[in-house]
Amino acid sequence: MLAQTDLRLDTIWIDYVFVVFYFVLVLGIGVLARRSIASSLDFLLSGRSLPAWVTGLAFISANLGAIELIGMMANGAQYGMPTVHYYWIGAIPAMVFLGIVMMPFYYGSKARSVPEFLLMRFNATTQRVNGITFALAAVLIAGVNLYALGLILEALLGWSLVLAIPVAALVVLSYTFLGGLNAAIYNEVLQFFVILALLIPLTVAGLARVGGWNGLVTQVSALPPGPEQLSSWPGTSLTEIMNPFLSVLGIVFGLGFVLSFGYWTTNFAEVQRALSARSMSAARRTPIIGAFPKALIPLVIVIPGMIAGVLVPQLTTLKQGGPTDVTYNNALSLLMNEVLPNGILGVALAGLLASFMAGMAANVSSLNTVFTYDLWQDWIRPGQPDEYYLRVGRTVTVVGCLLAIGTAFIAGSFENLMDYIQALFSFFNAPLFAIFILGLFWKRMTGTAGWTGLIGGTIAAVIVDTLVRTEVIAVSSQAGSFIGASAAFVVGIAVAVVVTTFTTSKPDSELVGLVWALTPREGRAKVGQVAPSAADEVAAGTAAAPRRYAAIEEVPTAMHDEEGAWWQSPVVMGVLVLALTLVLYLIFA
Repeated sequence: MLAQTDLRLDTIWIDYVFVVFYFVLVLGIGVLARRSIASSLDFLLSGRSLPAWVTGLAFISANLGAIELIGMMANGAQYGMPTVHYYWIGAIPAMVFLGIVMMPFYYGSKARSVPEFLLMRFNATTQRVNGITFALAAVLIAGVNLYALGLILEALLGWSLVLAIPVAALVVLSYTFLGGLNAAIYNEVLQFFVILALLIPLTVAGLARVGGWNGLVTQVSALPPGPEQLSSWPGTSLTEIMNPFLSVLGIVFGLGFVLSFGYWTTNFAEVQRALSARSMSAARRTPIIGAFPKALIPLVIVIPGMIAGVLVPQLTTLKQGGPTDVTYNNALSLLMNEVLPNGILGVALAGLLASFMAGMAANVSSLNTVFTYDLWQDWIRPGQPDEYYLRVGRTVTVVGCLLAIGTAFIAGSFENLMDYIQALFSFFNAPLFAIFILGLFWKRMTGTAGWTGLIGGTIAAVIVDTLVRTEVIAVSSQAGSFIGASAAFVVGIAVAVVVTTFTTSKPDSELVGLVWALTPREGRAKVGQVAPSAADEVAAGTAAAPRRYAAIEEVPTAMHDEEGAWWQSPVVMGVLVLALTLVLYLIFA
């Protein structure tokens, strides 16, 4: 029988002081942000008034949740350097594409959400299908972050998960309910720096314990799966595809194209941060500003994971295939206990709490926006006063946190959270990207093709995931997600193309500013001529079904007009961050 590993952190009073101070600060931001809430747009989209540096840091901080810290550090301990693909090919190109190519359409159309953009480009059914699937995905992913936050409270205070998870949900609910997206975003900016205060000391202290980089290289090479943990390509240990060419193909197409672009360009939890920016230029720069720290974050997440794999005895046993009662998901907390002294441990705990709260708040704040605008206002109860929708948004915030408590225990059933989260992305994001990108560049695509392609792609991903879990397809769970995402993309495109041939597309006049070919390079309308929202049309009785038109002036001019110095151009910034990523790949190839 195995001795039960004590996962409780070795904390003293000074560590609790840091944690309590952080909680007070977070709730204080929520109270202050409440003063700026005068409408549903203020609560759900920050009134579109925030500068680019704020939305850029919030954009990346919203992604630094349990997926990053627990999931990626678990991957670092298990697979080593191939984990960097989730950042360098699995994020940066898509973030640059979002800023340069797609934000002009999102922001210029005045869409309040991704589903509402689908309403304008396709039809109400596509909006509703995406709204429902996004709401489900948001609750499931919020549960991942909540489960991870509960684990930390369990390790810190010795509470059971049954108590820790509801308490963690209450904290996130408090500031999100009070201040809406403003509170979430300003807390995410704070949380970005607090997270770094965890990761940088953890990396430095860990490297000191293993004898620096050279010592880490020696020790990692001696453990399974061997020296391949030290190079990113061909990543066969990550994919469990032994053919190097097929492994690279799976990473480049499945992760680097379908999963990556599907997540970063269509996931409203991220896009919402850019939509809250105060101008088109700020919105376009938002994901690119976030791409710079995203390119460097692996150095303080993946490397500590590798350190944990060689420094923590239980994880070393796990890598060698021996009996142990821990999983790779425990790598972060075990390494913290191993290398961080008291005081610094308290700051690190605040960083952990910041990370998981940012991830959950991002999903809850995007859930309340999509549900309020796309499902409730545009579908179920149109034409109500704005105060009514503000109350709905706050109610959905409470309900979303309660549902996340249930989905947190679903996340806890997975040994590696990264396996679970990548499967969710293949279900929900990959088919959406297929429909979105086809509709953006093919004006002939119809509304019926939009929603049928979404459903067909999702079914394909679920089938592949089932075949992988039943070992009919013998690959790792993460490789299965790459295959599932690829299947969702291909099937979604195929269904959309076939359905389009039998259905009628919208006239060109309704697609100006919504598809690439019909976006003029010079404005054709007066500045400020913006079409009414779908809700406005329904309330006024001018539309049988909700429909919005693009702000023709803003979309084309945004393609060229920039603010400030030349280096603030989204194109220049995008080229710089891509060059940085290439240099990092050359170093760790």
